[in-house]
Order: sequence, then structure tokens, then C-alpha cells
Amino acid sequence: MSVIFIPKVIDYLECLVPILYEKEYFGMRRTAKRYVDDLIDDIEAGLPTKLHRHAPPYFDRYGEGMQYAVFKKNRHTSWYVFFETYQENGEIYYLVRYIANNHVIAQHL
Repeated sequence: MSVIFIPKVIDYLECLVPILYEKEYFGMRRTAKRYVDDLIDDIEAGLPTKLHRHAPPYFDRYGEGMQYAVFKKNRHTSWYVFFETYQENGEIYYLVRYIANNHVIAQHL
């Protein structure tokens, strides 16, 4: 099984490092980078085994039949990973189409 991020998600995660640093969530840029790298590692390793839920209709704008899983990073922030699964040549793929945290999307869940 493989976890694949669409280009928009990769772009978002790359832009997240300077945002976290500039908004002073982290005192050093490398700490913000480590946070994002750890988030990516958690998603790649854990998405296939996490509890999945069907995404509410609001998230159909990112793809039909989406599911999501929650990755809690600390007591204040949880990341919601929206994805679809498909199978090709006997292998299961998890295609991550959108990611956001509870501070941004809680009202839509």
C-alpha cells in the first residue's frame, strides 16, 4: 500500500513551514520544518491503519466519496487528512487530496 499526495497538498505542506515560523508557532524555522516533516511521516505510516470516516458533503469539492482520518499533533491541534482509495494491480493506494487542521475546518465536520 502507498500513500500519495496530490501536488496541491504538497504545495500546502511546503508553504506551511514559513507560515508556522512567521506566526511564531515555532521559534526556529528548522523546528517548524521538523513538525511538518513529522506530520508527513505520520500520514505516510499511519493513514492505512487509522480509523477512517466518510467526509461530509462540504468536502466533495476536493473529490467524491472522500474519507478522512485524524492525526492529533498536540492537545490543541489535530490534522484532518482527506483522501480516496483505489486499487491497481493488487496494490491499495491512498490518494491524499486535502489536509487542514481543526482551527480551519472544525465547523464543517
